[in-house]
Amino acid sequence: MTGRAQGPWGNPGFLLWRVTLKWQREVAAVLRPLGLTHPQFVVLASTSWLGRHGSPPSQRELADHTGMDAMTASQVARTLETKKLITRAGDPHDTRVKRLHVTPDGLALARQAIELIEAVDDAYFAAAPDHAGLVTALLALAPPPDLR
Repeated sequence: MTGRAQGPWGNPGFLLWRVTLKWQREVAAVLRPLGLTHPQFVVLASTSWLGRHGSPPSQRELADHTGMDAMTASQVARTLETKKLITRAGDPHDTRVKRLHVTPDGLALARQAIELIEAVDDAYFAAAPDHAGLVTALLALAPPPDLR
């Protein structure tokens, strides 16, 4: 039976939509007690990771890394700055660029949140029959910026 003959249950887009919504609900549930939304977690964790693996990221680099549009990444970064979890500082070489730095409180919260999210991911994706194959397929659909 072809995907079209199976209706939505043979349609990868519809299935990805359902998988994503269910996973996002589980992620939101563990982040809520920490006072973080899912986008805030992604920006905080990504800023921390990028800063540890290079120089503090610019808002554009953060947007590219996360797949967010630049305006959304900037708005979330401003919210995290208001919460004193990151700082945004001018780049000494380009006054148009803001570099993002995680504060000590932000780093502590990021570590706590990452641990919780990794537990959610481990439990949620354990049902996938081929974890490595799933990761390979997802990377093919949305490769990291440096692999495009």
